[in-house]
Amino acid sequence: MSTGTSEAFSYRSGELHAEAVALAAIAEAVGTPCYVYARAALEVGYRAFAEAFADDDVGLCYALKANGNLAVIRTLARLGAGADVVSEGELRRALAAGIPPDRIVFSGVGKTRAEMAAALDAGIHQLNVESLPELEALSEVASGRGQTAAIAIRVNPDVDARTHAKISTGRKENKFGIDIDHAPAAFARAAALPGLRPVGVALHIGSQLTQLAPFRAAFERVVPLVEALRAAGIAIDRLDLGGGLGIRYRDETVPPIADYAAMVRDAVGGLGCKVTLEPGRVLVGNAGLLLARVIYRKEGAHRRFLILDAAMNDLIRPSLYEAHHGIIPVRESAPGTRTAPIDVVGPVCESGDTFALQRLLPPLDAGDLVAIQSAGAYGAVMASSYNGRPLVPEVLVDGDRFAVVRPRPTIEEMLAQDRLPPWLA
Repeated sequence: MSTGTSEAFSYRSGELHAEAVALAAIAEAVGTPCYVYARAALEVGYRAFAEAFADDDVGLCYALKANGNLAVIRTLARLGAGADVVSEGELRRALAAGIPPDRIVFSGVGKTRAEMAAALDAGIHQLNVESLPELEALSEVASGRGQTAAIAIRVNPDVDARTHAKISTGRKENKFGIDIDHAPAAFARAAALPGLRPVGVALHIGSQLTQLAPFRAAFERVVPLVEALRAAGIAIDRLDLGGGLGIRYRDETVPPIADYAAMVRDAVGGLGCKVTLEPGRVLVGNAGLLLARVIYRKEGAHRRFLILDAAMNDLIRPSLYEAHHGIIPVRESAPGTRTAPIDVVGPVCESGDTFALQRLLPPLDAGDLVAIQSAGAYGAVMASSYNGRPLVPEVLVDGDRFAVVRPRPTIEEMLAQDRLPPWLA
């Protein structure tokens, strides 16, 4: 097995299983490509976080942007998770999955007035404000409705997260948050505006971090800000430290969650604030895989290609982020089987529709099943119907049973979403 795989996925009698269900059986019943999630892995990931912070005043708000499937959210909700949402759609998903409103935080750099109203109607725990124009807009919305919004202001600490440029959010050149040096003035303005109750400081510096030093540097920059705000008469009693802790896709060394928890206590524990954390990828990333079937094995003049029925529209991370995902056969190779380099690609008409270049794999041919690993986060949730391809179905496994938790739409259902104008009817 590749280093990025949850223990919930393992070979049994030569066949790859999700918990006690053979992936070949899922492929037969559901078709490929499809996403497969393991309930046990979701539970293990959440419990590890919860236990690490069991003695602390910490709320764990699962970041829905990592995986928005209702069954995944409800699995985490039943364990006690709250939700970090970034749109009205995610807010409604969190509520539909059973997450109490008072455990929901609304983040995001571009909330509309309609989304603000929806959050106020739901009675959520907190809105994280990211700009002065947003602050003014929220004040108008809340006061106009005779309501008061509990807010945190997201600050940008200008800390290098040491991650991919497209998932870094805490540098001064990123679009997120208010420069930490301008934060005191922003909080003063919030305190003066009607309909707002500034209660917290929020930050989030990026995703897939595999070192604790950037977290510590960012968190420690917030401590003197909280102290200064309190001295100015603004009662800050909440800290939203975001998410971003990475997972192992290949050979990354990821810090234990216990070490992360100890760092959080050491960095901000002295403030006496209620802390909100927003884990996403770390809870669901290695709890899922993308199951695909080989369409063709193509022998080119200079390269060999394994063409799958999965494509970049199903899992865009390799194309968008140059991300590495382990790829393994569903039928276990015999000991001593030789591997050879081959490009693993999809059928979409884009040169970027590539999962791996010159990946060492055992012999595979048309009809063989493969698993693309560590695909539980930013997989199905970022999928599209590009090239007229139906969205990938999602399957949740629980022990020896499984269920389709999002079906594959038919071509007819996709066509029915379009409307012809009268002059073309």
